[in-house]
Amino acid sequence: MNPEQLRDASLLELFALEAESQADVLNAGLLALERNPAAADQLEACMRAAHSLKGAARIVGLDGGVRVAHAMEDCLVAAQGGMPLTAAHIDALLQGTDLLLRIGHPPGGDPGWADGAGRPLIDAVVQRLGTLDGGAAPPFAAAPMAIPEAPAEAEAEPEAAPAASAPPPTDIAEPQPAPPPQTPSPTAAADAHERMLRVSADTLDQLLALSGEAMVESHWLRPFAKSLQKARRQQARALHAADTLQEALHGDAGAGGNARAALTTLRELLDDGHSQLAQRLKEFDQYDHRATRLARRLYDSALASRMRPLADGLTGYARMVRDLGRTLGKSVHLELIGAATQVDRDILEALDAPLAHLLRNAVDHGIEPPEVRVAQGKPAEGRITLQARHNAGRLVIEIFDDGAGVDLEALRRAIVRRRLASEETAARLLQAELLDFLLLPGFSMRETVSEVSGRGVGLDAVQEMVRRVRGSLRLTQQPGRGMHFQLELPLTLSVVRTLLVEVAGEAYAFPLGRVLRAAAVARSEIEQTEGHQHFRHEGRAVGLVSAAQVLQRPEAAQEQDHVPVVIVGEAERTYGIAVDRMLGERLLVVQPLPAALGKVKDIAAGSLTDDGTPVLIFDVEDMIRSVEKLVSEGRIAGVRQAAAASVQTRARRVLVVDDSLTVRELQRKLLAGRGYDVAVAVDGMDGWNVLRAEPFDLVITDIDMPRMDGIELVRRIRQDAALRQLPVMVVSYKDREQDRQRGLEAGADYYLAKGSFHDAALLDAVQDLIGEART
Repeated sequence: MNPEQLRDASLLELFALEAESQADVLNAGLLALERNPAAADQLEACMRAAHSLKGAARIVGLDGGVRVAHAMEDCLVAAQGGMPLTAAHIDALLQGTDLLLRIGHPPGGDPGWADGAGRPLIDAVVQRLGTLDGGAAPPFAAAPMAIPEAPAEAEAEPEAAPAASAPPPTDIAEPQPAPPPQTPSPTAAADAHERMLRVSADTLDQLLALSGEAMVESHWLRPFAKSLQKARRQQARALHAADTLQEALHGDAGAGGNARAALTTLRELLDDGHSQLAQRLKEFDQYDHRATRLARRLYDSALASRMRPLADGLTGYARMVRDLGRTLGKSVHLELIGAATQVDRDILEALDAPLAHLLRNAVDHGIEPPEVRVAQGKPAEGRITLQARHNAGRLVIEIFDDGAGVDLEALRRAIVRRRLASEETAARLLQAELLDFLLLPGFSMRETVSEVSGRGVGLDAVQEMVRRVRGSLRLTQQPGRGMHFQLELPLTLSVVRTLLVEVAGEAYAFPLGRVLRAAAVARSEIEQTEGHQHFRHEGRAVGLVSAAQVLQRPEAAQEQDHVPVVIVGEAERTYGIAVDRMLGERLLVVQPLPAALGKVKDIAAGSLTDDGTPVLIFDVEDMIRSVEKLVSEGRIAGVRQAAAASVQTRARRVLVVDDSLTVRELQRKLLAGRGYDVAVAVDGMDGWNVLRAEPFDLVITDIDMPRMDGIELVRRIRQDAALRQLPVMVVSYKDREQDRQRGLEAGADYYLAKGSFHDAALLDAVQDLIGEART
């Protein structure tokens, strides 16, 4: 796991992650050793895993974990020394592995479990491992540490427990059929051809990602075909030159016969090569066409497998509307139009709560009681319509009712009563402006709270969902004919039409649905007011900020007379984002970021362009919040002065090399918190590869690591002409004088023992070697 994904994780959570990772190694290795006790590679892997867990537990301060891992390590050392591993040894080591996992995930989340309730268990396992370390093992019964205890209720029905213990995976769609009849009818036999299969959502997303990559790869054939075409044209010119030379030789009586014969042979070879190249090129063009079409069909099929009919998400809505109407003394019917409209699975899941709220709103606020409707000449039964359709590559969902709609005068009074506007201002508001107040958080026209409404936590949540999926929400009404909600959403979250831009030499994408306009603003039109820059757009001032500043990237020097600007936002929250270059519109396949990353600031997802270039897709709403934070803190840098501001101070770079996830992350946090630019490597080989690819000011390395240990890494650094002056610090658990001498003799500049490790010691040593974080 990338350490950048763990920025906000606690140290206990880091130990838990490492325990899970190393437990996999231990479980696999111990089971292999049970079958073949002489497997030295498996024994070494188990040794390293136990050693890493001991070091991680010591850093975190989990003394119980240190004791268990140390006891396991002693047992494995004895096995390396010739002690045969018996089944009892394997049982005890596996129990120790499970116990380390439980220490990382303590019952009830209690971080003191290992020193409290879990101490007797830890003592027993450590004692058992110590007993086994020396020789014969007494009888032992392993306890299933990693398996949570079953609830007491399960004991009453033991036969039902297995079925309940395996929840089904997230699936696309699978209606639950009724039990089939004993003798299948012809109709049932026909329906059997359309089979349903459960597929996990993660598997489906992976299939879509792979099909997207296949489509990208297929585009590489076209440049190759163009190069073949160029070779064919060059060969044609060579043939023409040979023909010209042959004619000249035939016209020259003095030319030798051997030369004319050789030229004839060359002409025949060129002609044969030209014919073969033309044939191969024709075949390649056909293959290119088939491969591209196949990749597109594969992607379209994978994308279609994510789509579900809207009806799948509307189950129970008609019953909900009916029951709610009866509760309120109303007769209401829900009519569904376009229920078979295909909708992306993620969109459908996001729509569930908002649609339910809009329908409840229509029943509660819109539909009148039967006697009122009859008095107005309407049918006693109210009607709510939910209609879905595709329009210009977008999903449009409309909800409208035949009720009374919103009382605009009552809405004006509610706005004034809640001090959202003065009476004079409220009186001048148009219908569309009044209805927009309904979308404000906490706004409600109800004076009292009922079971259905009045808390003011509904329509703003609907709007938030629509914004989150890059859609739009519009409210309208006609007097006496009810409210009309129109939701316009992307047809799928897997594909998005974007505006591609370049920032600090890298490609980024703005979803076009969130872009108001792309423009080139003359530098002379950029104005400065109270430390903030703005320009005029449609008659009003729009704040201007550099995308590089928002993303905390180095500002590129700009010499052009115009600044490329992407205008985003709405109403008073409209800003111009200055970029380095516009790259045009692209239809991108959305690749979700790994869940372990959490929420990445200003970024919604990733993608690949047709030529394989990686692209990050902006989260525009998050970016607007980042801009507002910069504005509120007065930290907006001038865009016009970008060229002069391009020279910035550089943070000194440190490479941390350690096979322990916990140690790596702890050191990274300490150094990054002091302002250093920190990269990490998982072992010596990984560190060596990173060093040859990127420049660093300091290397901090462990000694005991797989593939390449720290001593060998230091030796390679000192033997490399480009790296031999690079400062190297060794941080190791080995605190013996001979170990210290061994590290210094290899060429290390500093040796720090993890046994006496503390924050100040590391930071002071780094500062002694390379100085402050900024150059």
